[in-house]
Amino acid sequence: MSSLQPIRGTHDLLAGEHRLHRLVCETAHDIALQYGYQEISTPIFESTDVFARTLGETSDIVTKEMYTFEDRNGDSITLRPEYTAGIARMLMSNGLYNSLPLKTFARGPMFRRERPQKGRQRQFHQIDVEILGVPGPQADIEVIALGDHILKALGLSADIKLELNSLGDTESRQIYRAQLVEYFSDHRDRLSEESLLRLEKNPLRILDSKDRGDREIVRDAPLLGGSLNAFSEDFFATVTEGLKAIGIGFELNPHLVRGMDYYCHTAFEFTTTTLGAQGAVLAGGRYDGLVETMGGTPTPGIGWAAGVERLAMMVGQAPSTSRPIVVVPIGGDAAEMALKVTQQLRHSNFTVDLGFSGNVKKRLNRANKINAIAAIMLGEDELAKGVATIRDMESGEQTEVPLTSLEEHLSRYR
Repeated sequence: MSSLQPIRGTHDLLAGEHRLHRLVCETAHDIALQYGYQEISTPIFESTDVFARTLGETSDIVTKEMYTFEDRNGDSITLRPEYTAGIARMLMSNGLYNSLPLKTFARGPMFRRERPQKGRQRQFHQIDVEILGVPGPQADIEVIALGDHILKALGLSADIKLELNSLGDTESRQIYRAQLVEYFSDHRDRLSEESLLRLEKNPLRILDSKDRGDREIVRDAPLLGGSLNAFSEDFFATVTEGLKAIGIGFELNPHLVRGMDYYCHTAFEFTTTTLGAQGAVLAGGRYDGLVETMGGTPTPGIGWAAGVERLAMMVGQAPSTSRPIVVVPIGGDAAEMALKVTQQLRHSNFTVDLGFSGNVKKRLNRANKINAIAAIMLGEDELAKGVATIRDMESGEQTEVPLTSLEEHLSRYR
């Protein structure tokens, strides 16, 4: 056995787990199409600036978790840690402003060097939904409704709740920022070094601190809701009333925030208690200032991302594959006919497995191992008569069938 093993935080997706991942991704993709979202894909690596600018120099992702390296030209390259920044870059570099509103669905691997834990790896997979170019709360309602629809289609709604908060507009957040600076400045001597740095650059990031001492201070910090102006309150009320109108329940969580300045208005998370401490399974929010932060034309946006691994763990059972039909040639003379029959049936949309070697007993044992539904046996006698012997693997019953009628007889096994 080789001593080579997957790198820590990565793992192989074997057949059963891959089917489960595909179920999650295809379910999300098909429902997103119903809502008018088109699938896109961004490169798996980008210029580091794409993420460093948007995620913020003081964020954990940028300072600790990004896989960043220099290529042979000396350019700084980063493996994709999330989708939203790359999709905003896609809007700008492809000149898609005339195509707004842009509704996208994406799926693929992400890379973050964080501590591996249940449902969270250093190479992981996400599904992602974004709307660019819609400033009104109708977009917020739709992306949340889409996420809710997908979770219900996966059978997960009983174990998940939706949490909402408003981050307000720029004016509201500036008022709140001043309150946070005043509050945290009174506790400078107890803040972690990381939070002291954030206090100067982006005090909202302190609210996301994982440091135990910081968490105690944050517990009594002022809440953003007290700083909302009338416009922000009306915007959030439209979102909540819209969700009520279409039957989507939610809980208000005043502690749910996003640290970057380009986030605004609606922030939301679908959370669960079934996966331990890391409870968010789908999370997002409105980011009207993102494209402008990246140097583009101001463009409103809202979206969410969900971890495929975490959703797959909650779904639990991989869907079964279709049971194959096995072709068993008996003797060397039957090999060519077995090959022809196999390809003919595959082109007629049957799932067919042709063993590469072994006697009849070994081939039939393998048929049982792969849960075959029927076996087609071809030997000298069958070739001479122009027939095949069909064995039903459930009942053991065997039937001689003319080769010309093979597809008709096998139609019961589709």
